[in-house]
Amino acid sequence: MLSTHRPTRRNVIRALGSVTAATALGAGGVLASASSAAAAGDGFGLRIVGHDERDPRMWYYRFATDAIGWDPAVNVLLPDGYHSSGRSYPVLYLFHGGGTDQDFITFDRMGIRAWTAGKPVIVVMPDGGHAGWYSNPVSSNTGARNWETFHIAQLIPWIDANFRTYAEYDGRAVSGFSMGGFGALKYAAKYYGHFASVSAHSGPASLRRDFGLVTHWANASSAAVELGGGTVYGAPLWDEARVTADNPVQRIESYRNKRVFLVAGTSPDPVNWFDTVNETQVLAGQREFRAGLGAAGIPHEWHEVPGGHFVRPDLFQRDLDGIVARLRKA
Repeated sequence: MLSTHRPTRRNVIRALGSVTAATALGAGGVLASASSAAAAGDGFGLRIVGHDERDPRMWYYRFATDAIGWDPAVNVLLPDGYHSSGRSYPVLYLFHGGGTDQDFITFDRMGIRAWTAGKPVIVVMPDGGHAGWYSNPVSSNTGARNWETFHIAQLIPWIDANFRTYAEYDGRAVSGFSMGGFGALKYAAKYYGHFASVSAHSGPASLRRDFGLVTHWANASSAAVELGGGTVYGAPLWDEARVTADNPVQRIESYRNKRVFLVAGTSPDPVNWFDTVNETQVLAGQREFRAGLGAAGIPHEWHEVPGGHFVRPDLFQRDLDGIVARLRKA
């Protein structure tokens, strides 16, 4: 049970209102399940099976959910003074990258507490699977791995019901590194009414370029470490409609009236061949994406900087300052 943030009737109604509004703005079918789950009183489809609220800033929860075949977790990083201020805050959803060393504590290990000190924003860092690609897969041989449902239909309304947030477009940002940067770009387009700011730190922005190299990588990595041979997009034939719906470069108009922030490295890694290939594809895809944004007259901030595939704390902090400036003030 939550110790001090039980859902109130007002907050549940507020959270459901944000989901309904987002759906009306083009959020899509995944959100429809959230309303029925909340109406049934089941906590948006989430049941807390573990939690730790002893740290004044970093609170931890683990959930049971039918969307995921194991119990995913989330860290909620609260701003300084949250417990005494009585104010509501904007929320940044921050997504980790792929790989067996990446999960919801990734940014805590990197130093997220220090990076966000004094910033008036709640930061939500959920599990996204080692190769979940922030998607509901076409097929899985390891049980449910519906990360998109978990994040959009369950976690967001749960956060809005349990914390003092602005449950509205101007109250949310989404950002991520690598696979998480792709997830941020994808969610910002597919669920337009949810996020006023989107950022991708070394995140792929093009699924079809170079004969679909990123899509092939999403399928191969998810099959190997996430889905027991299943795939995100389908193999040997893709679910073409799903690829199109998820592909940032094919959703350019969905970034209009949002703050867009992009980072990519320009230098090969002399030690890590894999990261060199990874960032080379990220850079090319982001350039294609930026060209589309520019042609459409959509403002965006971008940084091409030396180095390979890693999080750059200085640019993350620059991004965070922009997020706070764009969102509704606490």
